[in-house]
Amino acid sequence: MGHPFPIREIARQAGLSEATVDRVLNGRTGVRESTAREVHQAIADLDRQRTQVRLQGRTFMVDMVVQAPQRFTTAVRAALEAELPSLHPAVVRSRFHFRETGPVAELTGTLDRIARRGSQGVILKAPDVPEVTAAVARLVDAGIPVVTLVTDLPATARLAYVGIDNRAAGATAAYLMGQWLGDRPGNVLTSLSSGFFRNEEEREMGFRSAMRSLHPDRTLVEIAEGQGLDATQYDLVRAALDRDPDIRAVYSIGGGNIATLRAFEDLGRECAVFVAHDLDEDNTRLLREHRLSVVLHHDLRHDLREACHVVMRAHGALPPAGPTVPSAIQVVTPYNMPAPIG
Repeated sequence: MGHPFPIREIARQAGLSEATVDRVLNGRTGVRESTAREVHQAIADLDRQRTQVRLQGRTFMVDMVVQAPQRFTTAVRAALEAELPSLHPAVVRSRFHFRETGPVAELTGTLDRIARRGSQGVILKAPDVPEVTAAVARLVDAGIPVVTLVTDLPATARLAYVGIDNRAAGATAAYLMGQWLGDRPGNVLTSLSSGFFRNEEEREMGFRSAMRSLHPDRTLVEIAEGQGLDATQYDLVRAALDRDPDIRAVYSIGGGNIATLRAFEDLGRECAVFVAHDLDEDNTRLLREHRLSVVLHHDLRHDLREACHVVMRAHGALPPAGPTVPSAIQVVTPYNMPAPIG
């Protein structure tokens, strides 16, 4: 495939040797298909980041490791790449390690490969489980600063967490839910993608606590482990609706909202209030169509800019700063949607 990048740049982006990249580019045998995909992905990443590659300045290679549905990782990639020019005169380059779900050993394997290969920093969204905690410790022992994104790992030696105050977000959702439901009867379905992500757990706790205080007679029905994926989410929501004919509102903590709405529609049920998180591509469309009531959003560009600044401070490229402040929680309706990332 044609490209304007030196082999050494592609090798650095892919985290592979120059010899391996040369074999892939020249179609030689003895290269695994997965390795070839890594080389082609590195070229695609370089092409998107080409305005950075040509610049002169101190370069930071940052690895982004994110476990989330593709709709969210697509938004993360776009937000980071939109922020790269604002980091001048430093040059920040990024390698992406995205997965929707899978065994935790695969995730920790990715972190361990980064620790062996080296990196100027890791921006991480991962479940809060002991195996990930241990892998983060190995990264820190290798001298690699770690910043958690959207969901925290407070028991690790990560340098900072960037994202919203998730308990406050859950309480905000409860306040809005109560305002819109008013005195109408009905139970509220709360939906988590997984109980192992701390941000979702904190949102659920904030929501439940505020609902208990503000609306103690309102019943909450919880489902979890749909991974935010439409295929699994549909079955979980459908089963919950079959069991409980009084569900008439949803607080979606973990996504899969197209599937959730389809389950309501297939059963001929009304969803009177639907509170969701994050203006990804799906939620943006659903909000414009007035199928969601509101989306609680935070500025991913701000979060990723702050994450890069934390990495740069760790290397002495920026002066020290105080603790990272949580991102603002934006309450977005169909009438005040922010401009697309770009």
